[in-house]
Amino acid sequence: MPIIVDNMLNQVRSIAMGGDDRAVKAQRLAELIRKLGDYRWVGIYDVGSENVAIIAWSGDNAPENPSFPLSTGLTGAAVQKKRAVIVGDVRTDPRYLATFGSTLSEIIVPVLSPGGGNVIGTVDVESDKVNAFSTRDQQMIEQCAQAALPLWLLR
Repeated sequence: MPIIVDNMLNQVRSIAMGGDDRAVKAQRLAELIRKLGDYRWVGIYDVGSENVAIIAWSGDNAPENPSFPLSTGLTGAAVQKKRAVIVGDVRTDPRYLATFGSTLSEIIVPVLSPGGGNVIGTVDVESDKVNAFSTRDQQMIEQCAQAALPLWLLR
């Protein structure tokens, strides 16, 4: 198992540090993360001082809110806490900012600047199943977000 994880993280690093256009790299990262857990949708976001904005996604549709205020939704909670937010059933969480009617579970993993001072991005993973995310999913997505750090640093 560690060899598979190392290989996957090396792929994430390679994509994030590659010479492609930033949006292309983000698209490739979203696609790779989506395949890792057979997730319904994955979004890669920039976090600014006031807003969160999509860079790229992998899934059937663009998000309903490609840009939104930093203080809203599960993303706002993850940014404020500087740690992953997992909701097993978004229908029961008033913080949920609807993106798709079919989303039932969501995990938002913040990407921290070196030293952990600021949240500079997020990885948003959604599922059409209730309680879709295990501790293993969280750890894997967090490791992918850390390995993808160059996407946000090398602009």
